[in-house]
Amino acid sequence: MSTAASQKGLLGKIERAGNKLPDPVFLFLYFILALMVVSVLADLAGLTASHPTEIDETTGTARQIGAVSLLSADNIRRLWVEMPATFTHFHPLGYVLVVMLGAGVAERAGLFGTAMRAGLRKAPKAMLTPLVVFVGMMGNHAADAGYVVLIPLSGIIFHAARRHPVAGIAAGFAGVSGGFSANLIPGQLDALLFGLTQASVETVFTGITVNIAGNWYFIAAMTFVFLPVIWFVTDKIIEPRLGEWNPETAEATLAQPQSDRELTEGEKKGLKRAGLAVLGICLLWALFVWGPGTPLIEEEAPPEGRLSPFYQSLVAFFFLLFLAAGWAYGKAAGKIENHRDLVKMMAGSMADMSYYLVLAFVAAHFVAMFSWSNLGLILAVFGADFLGSSGLPAWALLAAIIVVSALINLFVGSASAKWALLGPVLVPMLMLLGISHEMATAAYRVGDSATNIITPLMSFFPLILIFAQRWDKNFGLGSLAATMLPYSIGLMLVGLALTIGWVVLDLPLGPGAGVFMDVPVAPSQ
Repeated sequence: MSTAASQKGLLGKIERAGNKLPDPVFLFLYFILALMVVSVLADLAGLTASHPTEIDETTGTARQIGAVSLLSADNIRRLWVEMPATFTHFHPLGYVLVVMLGAGVAERAGLFGTAMRAGLRKAPKAMLTPLVVFVGMMGNHAADAGYVVLIPLSGIIFHAARRHPVAGIAAGFAGVSGGFSANLIPGQLDALLFGLTQASVETVFTGITVNIAGNWYFIAAMTFVFLPVIWFVTDKIIEPRLGEWNPETAEATLAQPQSDRELTEGEKKGLKRAGLAVLGICLLWALFVWGPGTPLIEEEAPPEGRLSPFYQSLVAFFFLLFLAAGWAYGKAAGKIENHRDLVKMMAGSMADMSYYLVLAFVAAHFVAMFSWSNLGLILAVFGADFLGSSGLPAWALLAAIIVVSALINLFVGSASAKWALLGPVLVPMLMLLGISHEMATAAYRVGDSATNIITPLMSFFPLILIFAQRWDKNFGLGSLAATMLPYSIGLMLVGLALTIGWVVLDLPLGPGAGVFMDVPVAPSQ
């Protein structure tokens, strides 16, 4: 989908540079090779750092941690002998696969697509933009369905309301992709990112368990902060810029698409059954928390640790939530005839994860080898010392992380690939400065979301262009980037303001998760 416009200016340079990058799988392989070389050089140079909490009993001074060559006999043996364990013990792997077993059923049964259509078809014209944006943000739980269903549907609905359909596509794209991390409840993205955060924590620290609700309050706030920004940009900047839309001229050439049809009785019944299933799973979890025996409460633990089993159960909760809702919908709508159909959908969702499994294999080894070399701890100590001596406040450090994440996102589109690279350094470094791993993850999410909608390297960018060209044949790649740029700037500014305000006010990020560490942490090496 390359156009002349895409070859000019800054965006053209970004596109050409990004296209030269290898696939993320090979990117990790190259990083592993580079890590090996660096570890050998660091070992030969005798690179060390003072452990921030442990004292050498012999000398009475801080224990020294030295870099370890990844080509040492022990690490070579470890690489080959522990390869299966390194892969299967990679935290994001289990988190994502479990959630996707349920979410895949809900997606393949058609629950997500039907719910989006039901929420938008009869929306009042005055509230059309905010509803499109809100459903787009909530639709992030539907993975690719948000892009494939909601965004073209937004153009159709705007057209039916005699508004410019490209403005609807832009609003839908901004909600789904610009608001990528904004949501009212955690979901599979939280499982994915916090799985990587857990792996990053373990490169340096032990005894710390993250939970996927650790950004719950923050991402909910993102929803309410991002929504008016996207609404304003759509109605006050983008739609006036696009000019008048004449729906009569387009009506003759555009048949009513399948995605804009009336809901069938089976689909309506399915949505009701899915809602009852969601209610049932929520009541079941409430019983586990407050019912006899309180299996999800650690009664003997101190107050700050009593809810730990509940947090750790949320992966299973979302698995059952999506599975039950998808099954209930599919059965009522005629998409699931028997248990074999259900199993096929679960198997299909795992087939969709095949690329992620390959990426997770190399990412797991990169993270593990980073830990074996001790470079993660050494860089964290050096980085913490440098940042601590710089005198920068916590909000400034986190704002810098947001900007860096946003810039890297222009070249590496995958949220998980970027966090797997940045997390092992940023998370321990900030933890040594007393900033929690939940806050590090939240800052990364703000930067990752803001520039999703302006980079041609985002996997769905050409698809969005095709949706727009249905209504405007002259709409090119540069047109799409220029249309989405005001959204990106607005989301970046309010995201920075939200993060800075959150840190300054020291607000809780989620249940049991704060901006700063409650107690000092001790590295494991």
